[in-house]
Amino acid sequence: MKRILVLFICLLVPVLTYAEDGSGLWLRYKALPETVSKQYLQQLQRIAFDLNSLTRVIAKEELDRAFAGLLGNKPVLNQKIQINSLVIGTLKDRLVKKLVSADSLKLCGEDGFILKSMDYKGGKIILLAANRDIGLYYGIFELIRQMQQEHPLVGLHLTEKPSYSRRILNHWDNLDGTVERGYAGHSIWKWDELPTISPRYIEYARANASIGINGTVLNNVNASPKILSAEYLAKVKVLADQFRPYGIHVYLSVNFSSPKQLGGLPTSDPLDEKVDAWWKKKADEIYALVPDFGGFLVKANSEGLPGPQDFGRTHADGANMLADALAPHGGIVMWRAFVYNPDGDDRAKQAFKEFMPLDGKFRSNVIIQVKNGPVDFQPREPFSPLFGAMKHTTLMAELQITKEYLGFSDHLAYLGPLFEEFLKADTYGEGPGSTVARITDGSVFKEKLTAIAGVANIGEEVNWCGSNFAQANWYVFGRMAWNNSLSSKKIADEWIEQTLSPDPQFVSEVSGMMMQSREAVVNYMTPIGLHHLMGWSHHYGPEPWTDFRGARPDWLPKYYHKADSAGIGFDRSSHGSNAVGQYSEPLRSLYDNPATCPEIYLLWFHHLPWDYRLSNGNKLWEELCYKYSSGVEKVKEFQKTWDHMQGKIDEARFGEIQAKLAIQVKEAIWWRDACLLYFQTFSHQPIPAELDPPVHQLDVLKKQKFNLKNHN
Repeated sequence: MKRILVLFICLLVPVLTYAEDGSGLWLRYKALPETVSKQYLQQLQRIAFDLNSLTRVIAKEELDRAFAGLLGNKPVLNQKIQINSLVIGTLKDRLVKKLVSADSLKLCGEDGFILKSMDYKGGKIILLAANRDIGLYYGIFELIRQMQQEHPLVGLHLTEKPSYSRRILNHWDNLDGTVERGYAGHSIWKWDELPTISPRYIEYARANASIGINGTVLNNVNASPKILSAEYLAKVKVLADQFRPYGIHVYLSVNFSSPKQLGGLPTSDPLDEKVDAWWKKKADEIYALVPDFGGFLVKANSEGLPGPQDFGRTHADGANMLADALAPHGGIVMWRAFVYNPDGDDRAKQAFKEFMPLDGKFRSNVIIQVKNGPVDFQPREPFSPLFGAMKHTTLMAELQITKEYLGFSDHLAYLGPLFEEFLKADTYGEGPGSTVARITDGSVFKEKLTAIAGVANIGEEVNWCGSNFAQANWYVFGRMAWNNSLSSKKIADEWIEQTLSPDPQFVSEVSGMMMQSREAVVNYMTPIGLHHLMGWSHHYGPEPWTDFRGARPDWLPKYYHKADSAGIGFDRSSHGSNAVGQYSEPLRSLYDNPATCPEIYLLWFHHLPWDYRLSNGNKLWEELCYKYSSGVEKVKEFQKTWDHMQGKIDEARFGEIQAKLAIQVKEAIWWRDACLLYFQTFSHQPIPAELDPPVHQLDVLKKQKFNLKNHN
């Protein structure tokens, strides 16, 4: 009886793993049409692959899983090259050395690969070659991706090299299992259960490897010193050992006061010899457990956290002290530039003010991690002026996947267009063409150390991200970290084909929704450059009226929108805070003049009268009304489009997405009404008659209390 039960469970596991509940992510491997699968099976009859490392073994397992699901058959493992074979290896493999040159593989870097169809003895073979085993693993996922999208393998010729050497997820996970700004349940890290391994850790590693992510910061930037204790480092080692074959290095966020709070020293002054020695000893301890440990992420002197400024030292003093401790082991310090202090100046200027004087003073293994915009992950911001300005310091971008200000996991907001807009932004730091992408990937300043980070949206919910559409933001971050020139539209299409359905009409219509979704959110939340209109404590619903209640002024919406009887917007022009002065020309002059400032940033840089005329002839107040209304109408369109998708995917995921869109429509109306009714009290102008009137009353909206438990 026991044997029958075990057999039943073994047969059931694959069903549970790939149940249509979102748990399979984009790795579902559903059967391809028979005509397509027959063609692939003919081309991939055998695999020549020497399984001489654990990474190669799991790569072969991935191939087996994909072939079984997509094609209904597994290829035969063979150590000879024959036509209609898939040949896999590095230059250390005798068979591969005959097929590819060392010069060709130099173009791939450490993690890249060559994947191509080639002639062989009157027939064809598919070659996958790389410099390291992890490159082979990434190449196998690319081959599987090509097959999932039913692309022909004849004529395939890819030479891939990732844009960034370090492609990292930042988990804002706390040691008690909660997740700051997490909307998919509790943390997937079960610190109290480690060293017991959850099968979910391996699925996490597979998913990240499939899109080229090779690093994970396990804990919150608001770090507890306990993460560096012997107890927790032993648990970190267990995770690192699990992730290593998948090419994933672990990093830790550290609290700058750890020498005092954990080590019992009287100070954490970075120039104190005992503090310096404590960090060096701690680094030695970590690397003895985790030889390939990636390094530290540090949030210092921001939002009340300790840092070197507490001792009269600079960010460079603090970062360099940690960098020196890690350098003998090859580790890096990612020092966050998200700093703001109540000095009375424009918060958007503060990172630039603190870090520009330190340009060129950081060690070579320090990288400054800069949020995409100068404030805080808003639905839309101009790029941070640090990009392109710091010419002697390595910078990395910090993007947010978890949608802290874009409706959490409730609202459809595909972030690919936001990431693309940011990466393609021209800083003019070294003249035209100095895009953020080229600044950060080493193309402009030739840095050897390159990195990009995304704040993860992953939790313990079965669909990983709190909603099925939210998975696309994890996916697009990984794909753009691998190749920062990929279009968000291409990535949306391939995500849909792998995750939801390959049906061309379905892909076209759902991709259209996704590509318009972020702009819709901008329009019903913060159009024309408005920002930070959310409630200051929860960052979810609209509270443009929120006044100072013991919180810092620059946490509150009124600080940012500056609405009054004269107009609306934050004056960052040369006549205001002069934040425009932090940008290179011609952007400085372009932003400084409301007539030339892009309208998407108009109220970010200017406080303008309610009757200011825009380029389309509308008054500013009218345009605000139209934008807010268009955001609502667009989400209603999404809802109608999705309703027509019923029957094209499984009912479970269809219903989940349908329910989320219903929430979004309701809350887009909430946003529209709250903002327009409140701003109308200053403009004293009517809402255009052709638009739908608000369905709420302002006094009722002001009394509504946001319940975070309902959105977590």
